[in-house]
Amino acid sequence: MAPRVFLAAIALAAVSACAPQVPDSGQGVGFDNSFEAQQQRDAALSGGQTRLPDTVVPPTPGSAEATAAETTRILAETRPATLDNPGISNENDFDAVAERQTIESDAERIANNRAQYEVVQPEALPTRPGDEQPNIVAFALSTSHPKGQSVYARAGFGGESRAARNCAAYASPDLAQIDFLARGGPTRDRKGLDPDGDGYACTWDPAPFRKASEG
Repeated sequence: MAPRVFLAAIALAAVSACAPQVPDSGQGVGFDNSFEAQQQRDAALSGGQTRLPDTVVPPTPGSAEATAAETTRILAETRPATLDNPGISNENDFDAVAERQTIESDAERIANNRAQYEVVQPEALPTRPGDEQPNIVAFALSTSHPKGQSVYARAGFGGESRAARNCAAYASPDLAQIDFLARGGPTRDRKGLDPDGDGYACTWDPAPFRKASEG
């Protein structure tokens, strides 16, 4: 019996010696979890010794990062100038104007400007050569009866034929009316230009002038 127990003990010892050694999983593989190592890591982190990479890889063109970077650049370049722009003129600087001007100074400046006003009285227009002739526009507006309505007495026979001959000498009805008024018309008709006595020589009609004055 004793020899068998002795042989079993030797066999168990041999098996234990051949079994692989399993490391302590608490420490992890390649890590030192001792108290001193943990203190060193905490000190390195709290002391700001974390080092960033020496080079920064630019964002990929077309990516969200590239678009954001380009937008930031454009906004920075196109941002409007602030109110304290040193290039603003003194007249456009509200603070500078407020320091120079007051309500009293504004009132004084306005009074000085008004004192320099000069009122020019209207004068009559000078008479030009040839302005002595009758104004057919004013005559048309001074009348109200229509063309062909007899108002003035006319004497003599053959008035229509005489008027036709004499009216042919004028380049236009307006010139005929001007000459008719210059010779005493409309009450007198020395050249027979108004045989029906309406006060309008030849084919002259005051209606267009009246219509134009009404707008």
